Amino acid sequence: MSTQQLPVVVVGAGPVGLAAAAHLVERDIETLVLEAGDRAGAAVREWSHVRLFSTWGEVVDPAAEKLLAPTAWTRPDPATYPSGGDWAEQYVQPLADALGDRVRTGVTVTGVSRAGRDRIVDADREQQPFVVHVEYADGREERHLARAVIDASGTWTTPSPAGGSGLPALGEKAAAARITRRVPDLKDPAVRARYAGKRTAVIGSGASAFTALAYLAELAESEDGTGTHTMWILRRGISGSTFGGGTADQLPARGALGLAAKAAVDKGHADAVTGFRTKAFERDADGRLVLVGEDGRRLDPVDEVIVLTGFRPDLTFLGELRLGLDERLQAPVELAPLIDPNQHSCGTVYPHGHRELSHPEQGVYLVGMKSYGRAPTFLAMTGYEQVRSVAAAIAGDLDSADRVELTLPETGVCGGAGLFDTPAAQQTGGGGCCAAPEPQLVKLVAPTATGTAAGEAPAGGCCGA
Repeated sequence: MSTQQLPVVVVGAGPVGLAAAAHLVERDIETLVLEAGDRAGAAVREWSHVRLFSTWGEVVDPAAEKLLAPTAWTRPDPATYPSGGDWAEQYVQPLADALGDRVRTGVTVTGVSRAGRDRIVDADREQQPFVVHVEYADGREERHLARAVIDASGTWTTPSPAGGSGLPALGEKAAAARITRRVPDLKDPAVRARYAGKRTAVIGSGASAFTALAYLAELAESEDGTGTHTMWILRRGISGSTFGGGTADQLPARGALGLAAKAAVDKGHADAVTGFRTKAFERDADGRLVLVGEDGRRLDPVDEVIVLTGFRPDLTFLGELRLGLDERLQAPVELAPLIDPNQHSCGTVYPHGHRELSHPEQGVYLVGMKSYGRAPTFLAMTGYEQVRSVAAAIAGDLDSADRVELTLPETGVCGGAGLFDTPAAQQTGGGGCCAAPEPQLVKLVAPTATGTAAGEAPAGGCCGA
């Protein structure tokens, strides 16, 4: 059998992985989707209680919709907002069903390489098929040969730690029972009881942190939530962009998340601690957690900690492939400059497809959230356009593959972090660095410590969220 007759292996049966399969099937390319979870969309199901800030019209892939059309599937109202559970049950699972036995669940990919060639060997490398090793829950192993590999496994299983240096903070592992790395489902009675009337630290500054702050504020205002309070820990300072784009965000629900987080602070349900990078988790005499910062600050004790500091890609099973990854973001080198949060950049992500996603190892692509490496703010429509282009490239249709069209909604804030510790990074009047809302006063808490005056926060420019 020639390499071209082999299937394309897609790793991950989430929305983007299944969209990749739909585009490949549309081009009559044999496809095999391997999913580690016991059902399609396993990762999405773990945040089923969280509502997306994108509408149904923005989270259904066109090729997938064509595949679903002959089935009994009913397209949800494109103007409404699904929850993660809605997305999984009303779209992801029906799509997996439509793909049939092309999708296999309970299968973990443990390694990808070239048949008979490790990472070192050059001889006839590109003529060899890919070999994909997998393991089933019962320990059984298999290997599959593939003409190409599309890794859409995401980053959900590898959340970033609380430690401000990118490493777990000292004591973070020992405090695991008091730490969660997901937005809590407060409709679950057991979860609700865990946080009701408690003092909780939320570490993070993105949409997930906003959601957690809003949920906890709602709990604090409920009959069973008396005494609930949140300490919101940010590694940077407060600025006009801290709470997102607000009404300037072209995705209104995303803007509303930031406004809800701001309301939680304004109403006194949450106090913001700025410029705090966690060095250690310690315990007080009552066993509660005390967070210690790199600058020596020690925060008031908390009962629980929610760490929402982003995610990072799992590259361990790709170690025998020759990947071209940016040394900072762990994203493809051609894509990294377009999404780098270190760069002071506003506006939308530049359209990108198979060329920006390619690697020295021809025929392997990281797509979806995994393509962004450690960069945040990924949208489903970005992943759908990625896999459309990649599928066209695999099919040899370079005209279509290169015709990348992607227009993402403006956030109303900078896309990057800027020089968040540099006074020069502060926004100035007349020609500011981006169209962000005016800075708003918020209730700040800066515990007294050596070299830190109460009420002070490090400068954070218009991107210093």
